[in-house]
Amino acid sequence: MNLLQNYINGAWVNSSGSESINVVNPATQEVLAKVPYGNETQKDVANAVVAAQAAYLEWKNVPVLKRIQPLFKLKQLLEENRDEIARLITLECGKTLAESSGELQRAIENVEVACGAPMLMQSEFLENVATGIDEFMIRQPLGVTACIAPFNFPAMISFWFLPYAIATGNSMIIKPSEKVPLTMMKIFELLHQLDLPKGVINMVHGGKASVDELLENPLVKSISFVGSTAVAKYIYAKGTANGKRVQAQGGAKNPVVVLPDADIEMTSQIITDSVFGCAGQRCLAASVVITVEENSKIKESLYEAAKSRTVGYGLNSGIEMGPVISNDSKVRIESLIDQGVAEGGSLLLDGRNKKVGGFESGNFVSPTIIENLSLTGDLIKTEIFGPVMSLLHMKTVEDAIAFINQNRYGNMACLFTNSGSSARKFRSEAMAGNIGINIGIAAPMAQFPFSGWNESFFGDLHGQGKHAIEFFTQTKVVVERWPKEWTRKF
Repeated sequence: MNLLQNYINGAWVNSSGSESINVVNPATQEVLAKVPYGNETQKDVANAVVAAQAAYLEWKNVPVLKRIQPLFKLKQLLEENRDEIARLITLECGKTLAESSGELQRAIENVEVACGAPMLMQSEFLENVATGIDEFMIRQPLGVTACIAPFNFPAMISFWFLPYAIATGNSMIIKPSEKVPLTMMKIFELLHQLDLPKGVINMVHGGKASVDELLENPLVKSISFVGSTAVAKYIYAKGTANGKRVQAQGGAKNPVVVLPDADIEMTSQIITDSVFGCAGQRCLAASVVITVEENSKIKESLYEAAKSRTVGYGLNSGIEMGPVISNDSKVRIESLIDQGVAEGGSLLLDGRNKKVGGFESGNFVSPTIIENLSLTGDLIKTEIFGPVMSLLHMKTVEDAIAFINQNRYGNMACLFTNSGSSARKFRSEAMAGNIGINIGIAAPMAQFPFSGWNESFFGDLHGQGKHAIEFFTQTKVVVERWPKEWTRKF
């Protein structure tokens, strides 16, 4: 099996090193490819940076109206290849085909928004800030930018950044997760068809060695990252220490509050989709469900919805949840379930040690519900990143909000209610960057920034929308005077 190639300076090239790891289908354990991995990948990154810097010096001077033209073709190519890309996502990541297709749609929407760069980049102007003096602000590109992408969304996450970086005049290096590189390989085959100068877009494989080279190379001006909080802290600390602009999305422990006036059937279905969609491997997955006052009906409804969820191979029809990414993840998730029981929680639904017929070696964890976890234990504060729901009961919405605001994370918080006043109170007081009202996944559309607070985000400007335009540009203020005598002379 051949080693996957990098894409540098408009061409597919072999890695500098020979070390590799396997890319494995999490449902079947089939080895799909071998991806470069090891210290030698630093040379690959260094080569990509040189190419990206040279391309940036040319690309930054191309008018923005021309810079966005390749993005229109990219949108078309992504749509035409939707089925193949979705299948690749499912093969290497494990999610269902419907989830994979939905992920790609989110990527396409970011391409669409980035096409608005001619409007989004417009400057500010003030005439006569003083007598005969005008002042204005313009936006200019940063230079070489980099994206370090996670495994759970092989296509979408890179598109929070890539189209905006290109539209604003930067070059970009993508470092896909070594666990799921095939999706981005296909997307770069499509990017190769665009009318872009060589080196504007590059892709390099690898692990920590590649990441450290991006963080340390002085020509790289910005880093965009999504992953765990521990790694986000590392990326942010090392990147900023090296003078880079950094946006680092971290982990989450997303709470959902259900008030007694919520619609039971709708609420249970939406929450179940939120907790168990993508096998719980998304930073906006609901994790802690808090019922307020009477909870017997919603508890029963959540149990039935979770119990009936069909688990299996994502390429098969009728499957609602696939495997987790690796056997290590499976072992970690099941050990955390054990920990929850040890800390006093009771298993309402146990998804450990489940086998899927025909896929007995797959990394499957079935839907799990742990009830009444200790609020002073560790698990209630730990991101599980798997299909596990923690079910709590509290007396008042004020108690629920107070609990939410003690969370060290702050990615998302949701409320289910028919009360406008309760919704208004919640959206005002809950300390999280993305708020959902009768929404299970408060994922911002591409026009809005993917917000995050506390230890769910490190930086100032988030991915998507206007934040992306601001992140990938630096402002320049010009103060200008033209005395009349100068005008007459020249």
